[in-house]
Amino acid sequence: MMTLITGGSKCGKSSFAENMLSGFQGDKYYIATMEPYGEEAYRAIQRHREMRRGKGFRTIECAHNIDTLRIANVESKCCILLECLTTLCANEMFGPSGITDPSDKLMLGLESLNKQSDEFVVITNEVAADGLIYPAETMEYIRVMSRINRVAAGLADRVVECVCGIPILLKGAL
Repeated sequence: MMTLITGGSKCGKSSFAENMLSGFQGDKYYIATMEPYGEEAYRAIQRHREMRRGKGFRTIECAHNIDTLRIANVESKCCILLECLTTLCANEMFGPSGITDPSDKLMLGLESLNKQSDEFVVITNEVAADGLIYPAETMEYIRVMSRINRVAAGLADRVVECVCGIPILLKGAL
């Protein structure tokens, strides 16, 4: 079962996702996609590590190539929490070889991880809600990420939007 959790920055998506999986009986994996590019990113990584401390997650650092990731013990019951799709998209899109569209690669990764788990929770961000115009590279990222979010929502059994810490069910049942 795949759940997509969306919302704005720091709106409670991670807490909701972790709490949703807290009672899961089986192996719990947390796929962390953020690379520590500077002090702010490092603080965010530390904050998320603290939030999930003691919740039974095994952390897998995977900032690139999610399409080739294989969870080691897939014979046993497991859940996977991917944090977060928007960061992963940026990591793949803005590389040393220039701007590339990672849509197909990311969707293959989501489909693969969904098949490898009993519960698969994907956190993403609402990137186009402000309606502002940005530099061309940022607008391309927003366009690509918006399309990825639409396709991911179509694949998901459940879609939840977090607003001010309140989960709002958009698709499926909790």
